[in-house]
Amino acid sequence: MSPLGKLLSDTRPAAPHAPWRRALAGDATWQAAIGELCTGHLALLGLWGERQAVHMALLDEAHSEIAVLTHECPSGTYPSVALHHAPAIRLERAIRDLFGLEPDGAPDRRPWLDHGTWPLSRPLGAHPRAEIGRQDYAFLAAEGEGLHQIPVGPVHAGIIEPGHFRFNVNGETVVRLEARLGYVHKGIEGLMAGADLARAALLAGRVSGDSTVAYSIAYARAVEAALSAAVPERAHWLRALCAELERIANHLGDIGAICNDASFALMQAHCSALREDVLRAAGACFGHRLMQGCVVPGGMATDIAPEGLALLRRLRAEVAARLPDLTELYDTTTSLQDRTVGTGILSPALARAFAAGGFVGRASGRAFDARRAVAYAPYDRLSFEVPVLDAGDVDARVLLRFREVEQSLSLIAQLLDGMPEGPSRAGLPAGEGPAEGMALVEGFRGDVLAWLRIGADGRIARCHLRDPSWFQWPLLEAAIEGNIVADFPLCNKSFNCSYSGHDL
Repeated sequence: MSPLGKLLSDTRPAAPHAPWRRALAGDATWQAAIGELCTGHLALLGLWGERQAVHMALLDEAHSEIAVLTHECPSGTYPSVALHHAPAIRLERAIRDLFGLEPDGAPDRRPWLDHGTWPLSRPLGAHPRAEIGRQDYAFLAAEGEGLHQIPVGPVHAGIIEPGHFRFNVNGETVVRLEARLGYVHKGIEGLMAGADLARAALLAGRVSGDSTVAYSIAYARAVEAALSAAVPERAHWLRALCAELERIANHLGDIGAICNDASFALMQAHCSALREDVLRAAGACFGHRLMQGCVVPGGMATDIAPEGLALLRRLRAEVAARLPDLTELYDTTTSLQDRTVGTGILSPALARAFAAGGFVGRASGRAFDARRAVAYAPYDRLSFEVPVLDAGDVDARVLLRFREVEQSLSLIAQLLDGMPEGPSRAGLPAGEGPAEGMALVEGFRGDVLAWLRIGADGRIARCHLRDPSWFQWPLLEAAIEGNIVADFPLCNKSFNCSYSGHDL
């Protein structure tokens, strides 16, 4: 029996939950699950709260199994996962801020999303209370002779989102970096509660704008799983087409931005022009440059424009023709390689421990891709590779992006050649009573998780959306240690974690 199967054998069944099982776990099973996380037999997919319960999504990579364990909290407490498994630390802090549930033995009780400016603390919990006001945030200390601190942010130059970075340095060498986020907290989980399915779809697509397609697909698939809704085949293929266009646009933007931070503006110019071509094509095909609002529960809000398939064939050919020269330009520019090779190394062990998704994990040897691991439509019928490197440095994260663009171009060719005819949207069945669903979708940063409960009134009772950045931001802090301060922009851009997606 698999580790996850053994855990589930000691649980009580919960409400109907699709497509994976959710079960009620007592203290013993909850602790056993934590033990399996610590040994690496299971990976943490998510940890989120409700008024009197905490849910933990678990992945058994070896057996391609997923399940959700629920620990009921009538007394407002639950055994801390973070006490033994560090990737859960910030998730527990967010649960405490939003719901007031206390993790017994938690190693870090500092607030995370709550910066002391809300009118209420624990706003989604059973017992909200008046906010006690702003308090100083206690950054973790670093001690040693000759150390000094460099505070950066939360306001940054340009249009970058807000985040504070506290560097402890010895000369130019970073001894410790700690990030403080939460400045773009939007109250998404509160806004979702009570929203109808269409309104909630709009909110899901705006959690992190550069991943609007990935979030929209994850939300839609969770709704469809909960309601056992059938989706037209053409809709699945159009969704994948949008997802691969989003992936290419973001990877091209990242490659250019990383190179620009190493003072190689030529690469950014080339990549920016190609990215603009992709965005313009997306706008012409689906009516929005970022394809926001295109994916809805039941299928697509709009079919592809009549000239769209031919336009995307030309775009694919153009990007495919220019990509090898850009790859060679990056790989043979010595001054650029001097900055990226060996910089910001993330060890494979840490990538596995934090279940790092996307190019961050795959550049450090973790070969996980939700398109392959959970094989959702239409990827279960398409041919593609999951490129993996193990150097774990900035260079590896750049090269991974080049290779993923290549794979996306191949997928787009298959999608264009095999696009089914027929409708692109179907009506949703009327649900009977509460229904729960979950989905895991591969965005350009990594796996996006959506979990929701639909009430008897057909509205969202609870929805949790988890960005891959929850598990990647802490790894950036680890990767920068021992590097010089001047290389932080390179490391930061090579991770490109989402502020907005992380802050809910």
